[in-house]
Amino acid sequence: MGKIEASRHNVRKMFGKRARQSIASDRIKGNRAVITRLIGAFVRAMLIVVLVATPALLLPGMNPDSIQIVSLVAIFGGFLTFVEYYSVYPSLVEFRDAPPFNRVRYVSLFLTVFFLSVVFRGQTDPTTLTLFIEATGSLIGQAIDFPYSPVRLVVLMLPDDASVQSLILVRTTAGISYLVSLIGLAVFVILLRLQGWPSYSKPFNVWVNLPTFDPTAGGDVVERLYRDARFNIALGFLLPFLSPAVIKAGANVFDPITLDSPQTMVWTMAAWAFLPSSLFMRGIAMGRIASMIAEKRKQSCAIAEQNGFLPA
Repeated sequence: MGKIEASRHNVRKMFGKRARQSIASDRIKGNRAVITRLIGAFVRAMLIVVLVATPALLLPGMNPDSIQIVSLVAIFGGFLTFVEYYSVYPSLVEFRDAPPFNRVRYVSLFLTVFFLSVVFRGQTDPTTLTLFIEATGSLIGQAIDFPYSPVRLVVLMLPDDASVQSLILVRTTAGISYLVSLIGLAVFVILLRLQGWPSYSKPFNVWVNLPTFDPTAGGDVVERLYRDARFNIALGFLLPFLSPAVIKAGANVFDPITLDSPQTMVWTMAAWAFLPSSLFMRGIAMGRIASMIAEKRKQSCAIAEQNGFLPA
């Protein structure tokens, strides 16, 4: 009896030790995950702060009031980004855990803002870099500036009394913005092809990556995703043509766009090129997700039919 009791005690001791080791290992992994999420959220917040502050740092002649407003906007944007990426549950940011969607969009927007800020800085403090970027943008603007092109429409939205130098500068910035957006869109499509995004072998949480999409709102999820994808692509194609026309029509009510505020021009031109590109990327991504869900359904139906759960 003593030997039996001793063996039981050894078994209990061994399993208890394994359980404690497993709990300790899970705690270490959990702490590492929290630290990793914290560092990632902080880095992303700092990147947003740098993006918002870039024009204010590069453009000359910024008054103290504008610097304070930019600082508040940068801090607020960084705080929202930190909260979004540190939180386990999503709120507004789409494709939070599905790179390279947001990474390509951020790089595209940052390069656009940086290049435009450098061009406007070169108007007062010319350097080799500013002259090179301005010359490149001028060539691109001239190449894209043909009748009914988005660049031509942007040039036409300027007031009638705008100088020739203003027209050339707007055409240059429009050419740079449009080229960067097209390159970003091409890079996004190439990365999707190379990485096979979204991967069929890895889980893809639709709720986390599409928090504003309600799969229970009614209708088939795949059809709704395809419909939203087509809508985003169509809107992304039309927006570069519609926005200059809307701005031109609104010039009778609001003040027309001028070059008096370079920072306003930087963000206006960046938004004009970035928003259509972002809509294109969103439409392509939603179409890929719809294809993934449809493929998963086919695989599930095939497995169920093989196991005899569905009629042949």
